[in-house]
Amino acid sequence: MKQFFKFAPLAILALTGVLVAQSTAPHYKQVNKFTLGGNGFWDYLKFDPAANRIFLAHNDSILVVDASTGKKLGELPAKGSHGIALVQSLNRGFNTNGGAGTVSAFDLKTLKDIGEIKVGEGPDAIIYDPYSKHVIVMNGRSQQVMAIDPKTLKVTATVLLDGKLEFAATDPGHLYVNVENRSKLAVINTYTWKTEHEWTLGTCEEPSGLAIDRKRARLFAVCGNKVMVVVDAKTGKIITTLPTGAGTDAARYDAGLNLAFASNGGDATLTVVGQAKDGKYQVEENVPTQRGARTMTLDPRTHKLFLVTAELGPPAPGQRRPTIKPDSFTMLVYAPEK
Repeated sequence: MKQFFKFAPLAILALTGVLVAQSTAPHYKQVNKFTLGGNGFWDYLKFDPAANRIFLAHNDSILVVDASTGKKLGELPAKGSHGIALVQSLNRGFNTNGGAGTVSAFDLKTLKDIGEIKVGEGPDAIIYDPYSKHVIVMNGRSQQVMAIDPKTLKVTATVLLDGKLEFAATDPGHLYVNVENRSKLAVINTYTWKTEHEWTLGTCEEPSGLAIDRKRARLFAVCGNKVMVVVDAKTGKIITTLPTGAGTDAARYDAGLNLAFASNGGDATLTVVGQAKDGKYQVEENVPTQRGARTMTLDPRTHKLFLVTAELGPPAPGQRRPTIKPDSFTMLVYAPEK
């Protein structure tokens, strides 16, 4: 994911309410805040529905946290941790080591190491595709998508894409990948592992997070210039472009509620997008969060959203990233009001 923050003035936060449309969608509110501690920056989160746990990429480790209590359940070493993928049927997890150019495999029950897989340069986002039954890693610097057989821990396919790769989503037969520096959405056939399309994303700049509504064939790409682009997954046509917030990084889609989300770390908001009765997409609300809360994961059963951040200060001289107050790493939990 993105390696630095962009923060908006407070005036932007004040204006976000103007963009919210009237709707019957549930209102989201913060229901918990857990201080996890530790130092350093963070990246992706992954919810584990089988054990009600959350895996968090934090600095040089993967934290395992109880989703209900925030209690730390375990920790796995990593080398510049970024993303996590889970393969429940094999009782295996996988995480990217951005600094080492590898993917680590581990046992989901014991959290013990199984093996390390050499991939490309700068492995970042990683997902499990249940349709092709492959773990798929996006190598940001070497601009490659790699498919890993989770049984053999072997790379079985490599697809070269021209650009810096961010998050991805799948449906039967297709892998969709955001290409950040080209503002495009690449489409790969997961039967042949060949690139089929490269769709432009309109006014979107630096797409990062990506989510999918498989039932309606809609993709939700969030962009660095404070917008979410809704794309037809069959044709690449842009359905609409909606405002989000500064520092938007992650996107999630809740199939049970037909809502899409964007976490905006710059202006400390969570944008909720739904559909009106006429089928048009609209911003339902912008929920206040905390500065730096740019990544998130979703529990589809309870509809809870989990975001992480820390207490941030001004950048150190010559640096772009903000400073972090020691031991202030925090998980925020949001849920729809009943």
